[in-house]
Amino acid sequence: MKQKKVPERKCIVTNEMKPKKDLIRVVRNKEGDVFVDPTGKKNGRGAYLSQDRNVIEKAKKTGILNRQLNAEIDLSIFDELMKIVEANEK
Repeated sequence: MKQKKVPERKCIVTNEMKPKKDLIRVVRNKEGDVFVDPTGKKNGRGAYLSQDRNVIEKAKKTGILNRQLNAEIDLSIFDELMKIVEANEK
């Protein structure tokens, strides 16, 4: 049997390739709205972050999400990302 290929994406902070399901996707749609996409299937420009507190903090400090998505990222997005990371740690 041939094994199914696991889709991988790159974390924009660490530049590590990881399985898509191990990352969190943040999306900017055509209207310019930025939101967290837990399904990984919403339309729009996506950026992936590792599910790690330090990665989220670094993304917040450096403004890398703003650059990747060409949009102003609301602080509530980072709060939502932290909640997802904390939920997955339990």
